[in-house]
Formats: sequence, structure tokens, C-alpha cells
Amino acid sequence: MVAKPEVLALIPARGGSKGIPRKNLREFAGAPLIAYSITAALQADLVTRVIVSTDDAGIAETARAWGAETPFVRPAEFAQDDSTDLPVFQHAFYWLWENEGYRPDMVVQLRPTSPVRPRGLVDEAIRKMSGHPDADCVRGVVPSTQNPYKMWQIDAEGSLEPLLSLPGVPEPYNAPRQSLPPTYWQTGHIDVIRTETILEKKSLTGDVLIPILIDPLYTVDIDTPADLQRYAQLMGDSRLDPVDPLKQRRKFPARVSYLVMDFDGVMTDDKVYVDQDGRESVRCSRSDGSGIHMLRANTSIHPLIISREKNPVVSARAKKLDIEVCQAVFHKDQVIQALVQERKLDKNEIIFIGNDLPDLVVIPYVGFFACPSDAQPEVLRRADLVLCHKGGDGAIRELVEIILNKSEIEE
Repeated sequence: MVAKPEVLALIPARGGSKGIPRKNLREFAGAPLIAYSITAALQADLVTRVIVSTDDAGIAETARAWGAETPFVRPAEFAQDDSTDLPVFQHAFYWLWENEGYRPDMVVQLRPTSPVRPRGLVDEAIRKMSGHPDADCVRGVVPSTQNPYKMWQIDAEGSLEPLLSLPGVPEPYNAPRQSLPPTYWQTGHIDVIRTETILEKKSLTGDVLIPILIDPLYTVDIDTPADLQRYAQLMGDSRLDPVDPLKQRRKFPARVSYLVMDFDGVMTDDKVYVDQDGRESVRCSRSDGSGIHMLRANTSIHPLIISREKNPVVSARAKKLDIEVCQAVFHKDQVIQALVQERKLDKNEIIFIGNDLPDLVVIPYVGFFACPSDAQPEVLRRADLVLCHKGGDGAIRELVEIILNKSEIEE
């Protein structure tokens, strides 16, 4: 049998960025920027260890919280504005060998400034390196948007000079685009480098580079504060399938003791009907009501409604279904924490179903978070389970049936 190679993912993240202060800790689409590179490494089957090289204690703490190691502090001389990457990697290799006797076969570089990565890219790049024993490096590239054969320099006299020449083509800058060779732009998504290339050739690329082509839609380079907001929209782009640290979905609980439900948009279709006298009414699903009755008849699970609204219609529906209700709740996380403490509950046995942004605060305090299929986009992204049915149209019934089909639920 061929031994599985030892593959270190090394994420460089210094603290002294000038363009965006503390850039690696800035929020990008709901998570710290550095979390995207860490998650890409952790989700890769072929990566055996994940380390962040940083000079910053705050970055190190955040890196550990997201699952990376920070066994050393990067020396200040390798964390300057003009510091190159090679000494950073050499320092990591020397430190790991001298202090742990650890030396990987290859290293994966995942720059935090290119957070939108295709799922599976890391493993694909490692396999490509393993399949090319003569290669020093596998580097991620995208087709260049501008052909460099049509680019110019301005000389000392102020005249234009072509940037590149092309054998056999006297004036490539005047040639049709179709007659020029295709060119590629290196991105910061990924590099896979052999250890010998760094330690013996003293290079991060070596002599033989193999490309791994990336869909240009994933091209992101965070340089300015505006980039953080502009590129964050890609995380919800239906054309892409990026690694997402907020989509590390938890397993369905083996045991369930509480089913906690939002009201509007979950037990209703999120619409309200108002008559001329200001009286409100909502639309609920009889199928959902039947689901609650099934839950109570077949399990000891306690259903509970938590609603921001203080509305008689919520009380009426809860009374009809014989469900405990908490109304006028603006901090649902605090209510759930109080219930866990007062009733001595195991938070891992609590399932919550919600549909809107205020519901997201409960995620750390419950064991599982579900949402209807028409929940807000950020909720769909972060939920452990997205149901097939819409709110007020069978989502509760669907979730109850899933619960009833789990064999380990305590009767």
C-alpha cells in the first residue's frame, strides 16, 4: 500500500494590514475572513494538519476558535508590509522540525484574501500534485480577463512600449484576440508545494508548475473595505458552490426533548390580514396542527412557541394546539438560555425552527436549527436543515415527521 502523504495546510495571516486594519478578523458574509481558509482546509479529506502562521494574538485566538492550530508566533521580521511568503514558510518548517520533529510531504497555502473557494478544490489540487511526481507546485489560476499581449509600458521618454513580444507575430497588440495564446491569472485560492521545493530549492514555486483551473466567478481578492461587502454577495450566488464556514451543518439530535418554534413565517405564511378596524388575522396550516398532535401523541417532546409579537392570534393558536407560548420576546437566545437553566435541559436536545434574521441568535444555544424553504437567504445559509415546505404550509408537519422517523428518540 502507498502511504498517505502528510499534507500541511498553512494559512498566512499577519496582523498589520494597512489597507484594511485587522483584515483577517473582519467579518465577511457573517464569519471572520480567516475562517474561510481554515474551513476549506478542515473540510479537505487529504489535509492532515491545519496551522495559521500569525504574529497577532487576536488572529491566533480566532484561528483556534475555528479549528486551526497556532503552535508558534511568527517573528515580526516576517510580518512586515514588504515581507515575502518564502521566509514565512521556511520559518514554519524549521520551527515544526526543531520543536516537534514534524515535516510534511507537501504544504497547501490558502490565502485568507481569496475566501470564495469551490468546494473540493483543495483535495483536487492535492491529487493533481500527487499525480505529477515531477511537479514542484500546483497553482490555482483563472483565465485572464485582459490579454497581456495587448498591454503596454511607458518608457522614460513617455512613449508606449509593448509589455510582451510574441515570436512569429510582429505586432501582437494589433492582432485579433483569437490569434493570441490564452493566458491565465494566478489567484490566491490555492498553492500546493512540495517540501523539497521550499527547503532545497528555496522557492514557493520551483521549476515545474502545474495549473489547476478555477471558474473565474470565484475570483476574489480582498484589498479594500468595499471589497468585503461587494464580494460577500458571492456566498449567496446560486451559480457557485463555495466552502462556507457557516454551513458546517450539525447532525440531527439523537434525542429530542424540546421543539421550539417561531410563529410568524413558521406556523404562518408570514402574512397578516388587517380589517378596517385594525384587527389582525393570520393563515395557518391544519397540516401543521396535525403534526403537533402527532408529536404529542407519540413522544414526550415538549412543543413551545417563542414569538416577537404580543398578539391575541398567537395566544389563540397556541391554546388551540395546547402549546406553551412565550410572547413579546425580543431576545430569543436569552429566553432559551433561561429555560435551559431553570428546567435543567440539555441544549443539544433542543430543536428550533425559525425563518428570519432575529432567529439566528439562538443557534449556539440549541442542538439543531431548522427553517422553512422560504426563510430569509441568510437563514437558509446557516440552518442545519432546510425543509422542503414553506412556512405556514406544512413545514412544521414535515419536521415532526422527520423527528418521528428517528429511531433513537426517547418515548
